[in-house]
Amino acid sequence: MRILCIGDVVGSVGCEFLRNNLPAFKRFNSIDLVICNGENSADGNGITPVSAQHLFDSGVDAITLGNHSFRRKEVYDLLDSSEFIARPYNFSSKSVPGHGVINLDMVRRVVSVVNLMGNIDVENGLQNAFEAADEALKLAEGKIIIVDFHAEATSEKRAMGYYLDGRVSALFGTHTHVQTSDATVLPNGTGYITDAGMTGTIHSVLGVKTDIIINRLKTGLPARFDLAKGDCKLEGVVFEVDDSSAKCISAESIRIE
Repeated sequence: MRILCIGDVVGSVGCEFLRNNLPAFKRFNSIDLVICNGENSADGNGITPVSAQHLFDSGVDAITLGNHSFRRKEVYDLLDSSEFIARPYNFSSKSVPGHGVINLDMVRRVVSVVNLMGNIDVENGLQNAFEAADEALKLAEGKIIIVDFHAEATSEKRAMGYYLDGRVSALFGTHTHVQTSDATVLPNGTGYITDAGMTGTIHSVLGVKTDIIINRLKTGLPARFDLAKGDCKLEGVVFEVDDSSAKCISAESIRIE
């Protein structure tokens, strides 16, 4: 089974680039399942029903989220009702909207998608990510399990990769929007990359106009994050997973410009 995991899609610019490029990539690379981080898919952060539907219409099968999961209240009902959107499992209150684990019926098999968030410099009051991972895996109905670990620190992501090595089919990191060069298969058969990257404007700071971020860092003053325009990229990783063993055979980072 060939699974494409796409890094954070940023705003309407990233959504449109995804729509223009994903269908052909899926077809020419025999992709069976597409998982995409969509927590920034709405302009101005967060996800809305409209941006979620755009991702699905573009060929995404499952959406994962992160620290902006609940930025838009209009998406709360969709998070509760959708079987194809996962928000981080380890929000401390289990009464928040949505599901931390989703089980996708792929006809011949079930694939489980787990969404977790890191504890270092991301969000306060989260359940410990490693304890949450143990709990979440008990809810996974599929033999093939894919984890989106939305975290800031590379050390925490690497540690989670080795912690889950052999227990999940693949783990891809999101949140930093910068693709790392370490796509690999860990010793016990788990595919891994520290960060899958970003889908959005190339000449930007994480998808935002560069001057806005520079001025904010210089002055410390708040600013509206307007999306940058221009040439775009789609980044992610393709994991090839053996159907019978659920072990990862190969992991390859991709970039489309």
